[in-house]
Amino acid sequence: MSVPKLEQLSKSVVQGPSLSTGAIPTNDWMDVPVAFKPGSYAYPAKKDKVEYLNGQKGLHFPNAREWSPEDDDWKLPENWKEIILNGLSERLEKFRSLKIFMDCCVRCGACADKCHFFLGTGDPKNMPVLRAELLRSVYRNEFTLAGKIFGKMAGGREMTVGVLKEWFMYSYQCTECRRCSVFCPYGIDTAEVTMMIRELLHLVGIGINWILEPVSNSNRTGNHMGLQPHTFKDNVDFLAEDVESLTGIKIEPTFNRKGAEVLFITPSADVFAEPGLYTAMGYLILFEHIGLDYTWSTYASEGGNFGLFTNNETMKKLNAKMYAEAERLGVKFIVGGECGHMWRVLHQYMDTMNGPADFLEVPKSPVTGTVFDNSASTKMVHISEFTADLIKHNKLKLDKSRNSHLKATFHDSCNPARAMGLMDEPRYVLDHVVDWVEMPENTIREQTFCCGSGTGLNTDEIMELRMRAGLPRANAVKYVEEKHDVNMLSCVCAIDRATLTSLMDYWNPNVGVCGITELVGNAIVLDGETRGELDEGLRTMLF
Repeated sequence: MSVPKLEQLSKSVVQGPSLSTGAIPTNDWMDVPVAFKPGSYAYPAKKDKVEYLNGQKGLHFPNAREWSPEDDDWKLPENWKEIILNGLSERLEKFRSLKIFMDCCVRCGACADKCHFFLGTGDPKNMPVLRAELLRSVYRNEFTLAGKIFGKMAGGREMTVGVLKEWFMYSYQCTECRRCSVFCPYGIDTAEVTMMIRELLHLVGIGINWILEPVSNSNRTGNHMGLQPHTFKDNVDFLAEDVESLTGIKIEPTFNRKGAEVLFITPSADVFAEPGLYTAMGYLILFEHIGLDYTWSTYASEGGNFGLFTNNETMKKLNAKMYAEAERLGVKFIVGGECGHMWRVLHQYMDTMNGPADFLEVPKSPVTGTVFDNSASTKMVHISEFTADLIKHNKLKLDKSRNSHLKATFHDSCNPARAMGLMDEPRYVLDHVVDWVEMPENTIREQTFCCGSGTGLNTDEIMELRMRAGLPRANAVKYVEEKHDVNMLSCVCAIDRATLTSLMDYWNPNVGVCGITELVGNAIVLDGETRGELDEGLRTMLF
C-alpha cells in the first residue's frame, strides 16, 4: 500500500480533522459507523492458516473462510451474537482484571492524548478511553442492571454486526503498548481490553493474517518464518562465517546439544533479516568472548510469541515450547535475546500459564557468579541484564572507539520497559560501548512512545496508518538528531528493529536502527582477532 509523500502526510496529521485542531464530531460516537477502505485495515487471516490452527490440540480458531472487511457480509456463524456474549461472560468470570476495567473507568480522558494512534489519526475512537468503551458499552447493556433497564442512557448498546466491525477496526489500531495505563488514575490497562476484544473476535473467525500466519508457522516449525531446522542452522552458521571474515575468529555454534549449560533463544528475525542479523552477530561474538557453554535450538527457534496478540491458549502453547526444549536438552537455565513480546509473556504471564520451571536452576552467571533472583521462577535472564552484569564485573574487553562512527539514542521498547521494568540495564550497557544521548524525558522509560506497528500490525497494507502512529516516536528522534547529530536509534526488540527501520526511512532517513548487542559486538576486542579498521562495525562490507 502506497504512502503519501512526507510533506503531504505531515500536513495531514497537523491540519486534518482531529480534536486538536478544533474538529468537533457532529454525531454521537455510537452513531458513527466504521468505513473500511484499502489501507485502513490489515488483511484477514487466510483460510488454510485458520483451518490448520483450529486442528491443533488445545487451540480454537473456528469459521475458516474467505472474506473481506469491505464486504457487507462477513460470513459469520448464525449464532455469532450468542458466541460473542457467552465468550464475554466466560472472560468476565475468568479474568478479574477485565471485570474491574469494565466497571471503574470514569471517562476522565487522562489517557486520550497519550495514545500514538490518536495523535497520528485524530480519530476519537482511537482514544484509549473510547476504544475500551467499544466493549464496555456492550458489557453495560448485557451484564449490568442499569444497562438492561436504561440502555443507551446508561451507556449501553446492543451487540450488532456494526459493533463487531467496529471492534475489528479499532482493536487492530492498538499496539497494546500500555502507555495509556501509565497515565490512568485507576490503573486501567486498555491493552488487556484490546486483548479481550481480539479473543472474542477469534471466536467467530475474525483475525488478521499477519498474526495468524506467524502463529501457524511457530506452532509448525518453531519460528515465525516457518524456517525448517536445517535452514535456521544454516543462517546462524552464515552469520558465524561473517564474524570470521570481519574478525579472523572462527566461531562454531552448536545446535540441539544436550548437556549445555545454557539454552539461548532469540527472535528468528535476528537470524534472517536486517538489521537484526547484526544483533545476532553480536550475540555470537559476546558468547565466544566469555566462553559461554550454550546451545541454540532449531525447534524452539523463536522467542517472539504472537499468541499474545490472539488468545491466552495460543500464548500458553507457544511459551511452553521453549521450556519443553530446555527440559529435553537438560540445560541449567535460559538466556533470552532482544525481544519485546517474548519478555512481556515471560514476565507477566509465564508463571500462571506454564510455571514455575522447577526443572531448571535459578540463572547464575558462570562468568561472574551473579545469581539473577528476578528470574527465580521463569529461569530465564534477559541478554541486557546478562551483559550489564558482565560489564559491571569487568569481564568484557571493550573498545568504545569502535563505535565512533555512531551517535546513538535509545528507544525503550514498550514491552521490556513498561511490562518488565527493563530500563537501566540497556542504558548501562550503552554507557560503556557507544556515545549516546537520551530523547526528551516524556518520551522515554515508562512514558516511552511505541514504534506504532507492534502486536502484529507491522504489515505493509497499512503503511500509512503505521507512519501516522509512529510519528510521536519519530518526532522525539528528530529532536535528538537535530540537536545532537544522532544517527542511530538503538533498541532491545526485534519487532522494533523492523518497524523502526521503516519509520526512520520515512520520517528521519539519516537515522539507522540497531540492537544493543550489535553495539556490544562492535566494541568487544576478541583474543587473537585480526580485525582491521571496520568503518561501519559489523555492518562493514568486505570484498
